[in-house]
Amino acid sequence: MMQPVTTSSAQSLPLPEGLQGVVADWSSDQRAFKNVPWGKAMMWIFLLSDTFVFSCFLVAYMTVRTSTTELWPNPSVVFGLTLFGKEIPLLLIAIMTFVLISSSGTMAMAVKFGYEKNRKMSFILLLITAALGATFVGMQAFEWTKLIVDEGIRPWGNPMGAAQFGAAFFMITGFHGTHVSIGVIFLLIVAAKVLRGDLDHERPGFLTGRKGNYEIVEIMGLYWHFVDLVWVFIFAFFYLW
Repeated sequence: MMQPVTTSSAQSLPLPEGLQGVVADWSSDQRAFKNVPWGKAMMWIFLLSDTFVFSCFLVAYMTVRTSTTELWPNPSVVFGLTLFGKEIPLLLIAIMTFVLISSSGTMAMAVKFGYEKNRKMSFILLLITAALGATFVGMQAFEWTKLIVDEGIRPWGNPMGAAQFGAAFFMITGFHGTHVSIGVIFLLIVAAKVLRGDLDHERPGFLTGRKGNYEIVEIMGLYWHFVDLVWVFIFAFFYLW
């Protein structure tokens, strides 16, 4: 049994039922992806693939953590900071987490003002988001320096316990930090285009998008929220466990 489908030219085309109908429906971009920006669809596909990569890293970390026979370093001690002669556990990590989560709020507001065509506010909030992201990367660089120089931790060794600790730490946090760094660069590019009015006038160039449409800001928002969400899992599995 075939169901008729009306096209834009008012012609009826047969659509098979059941599984064949599902396949036929999703095979047609005019029906399945009509009015969906391809940039947003491609970003979702990229984020899905990146989710698998981060998941593999975290599963590998948990496997190593539970299978090693050597003592695993205590994160509260390893990532603690000394202030006024007192050791405060996870202080730097807590500040880093607060900074990155706060940047999600500014990114969401940048998207809101972008679709309201408020160029000034969208630019300011994109700039604040980039500044918070750069602050996070700077604190992560300080954390790496402290562990390498002061604690002597390396990807191939660790004087505080299990040798796998250094490899897991530098791989997972380094891969995430790379994502944040790339995001900061693209945020600055988008912010400059918003300020110059490129998105309103569709000036030729990188990441311009369609005329009068701020969807590139939303696409950047999807990426940035994903980076923040991944950090929540890294924070929970690596620093709190």
